Amino acid sequence: MEFLGFTLDVATLTENGLSLLFKVIIALLIFVFGRWLAHKVVNFANRLMVRSRIEHTAANFLSRLLYGILLVIIVLAALNKVGVHTTSVVAILGGAAVAIGLSLKDQLSNFAAGIMIVTFRPFVRGDYVQIKEFTGTIKEITLVNTHMTTVNNHDIIIPNSSITTSAVINYTTLPNRRVDITIGIGYDADIKTAKNILLELANSNAMSLSEPAPIVRVTNLGDNSVDLTLNVWTSNDDWWSMQCDLLEQFKYALDDNKIDMPFPQRSVHVKGLEQLVNKEQTPKPPLDNLHKEK
Repeated sequence: MEFLGFTLDVATLTENGLSLLFKVIIALLIFVFGRWLAHKVVNFANRLMVRSRIEHTAANFLSRLLYGILLVIIVLAALNKVGVHTTSVVAILGGAAVAIGLSLKDQLSNFAAGIMIVTFRPFVRGDYVQIKEFTGTIKEITLVNTHMTTVNNHDIIIPNSSITTSAVINYTTLPNRRVDITIGIGYDADIKTAKNILLELANSNAMSLSEPAPIVRVTNLGDNSVDLTLNVWTSNDDWWSMQCDLLEQFKYALDDNKIDMPFPQRSVHVKGLEQLVNKEQTPKPPLDNLHKEK
């Protein structure tokens, strides 16, 4: 058969067309079945993560990431069935991934740190923590940054990469917390009396725990005072209230027992001060005598 001066082999064209149609149908079947199977796998993985108590944000992200990877594999398998050389496609995708990674390295660093935070969970929403110089309650954990609310209601947004590279103090992990209060008394005060006053007030406080028992020790012989440190345990919720209450009670009790809490004092020695004072105290001759001498 001739068409526009070209000889066409109808049998060959028909055979090739049917072969291509068959490959396209197989590719579509691979794509449709692969998507259905990917959904099943992702749902199963998501249920496993929920049972493992993985953070909701991390579970959603990992599910979407898994689905994306499976979908890429399915598309490449379908294209390969049609006859497209997937090696070049993979090379292009790899080059694009490298370029994107270099341009967004800081964001990707925060992203990877966010995955580590929601996976290993050094803290969760509602925990009271200290991160570097910031202290507050965790309100939200995203895959890029973490939101913290301070006690004076400031919203602090911390990049996740700076969290994973620094020490984190989580005050909420353990149920109880120790209150440490240091009181300075004068050197002429009776140490035993002061210790008994502090212990009595700590034991009688409703927020204190009996185990471990409160204890008072002499922790320093300072320039102006003898320092007594009280260690008493309480719950995390009562820590701040108990510390403030005890400080106020200690001040009243020590005042009632005539125990001074000295403030810093400093002695200043002026070189040559005595000679200057003696010179000022030397009597001066009367003015009349000075006129007579003239």
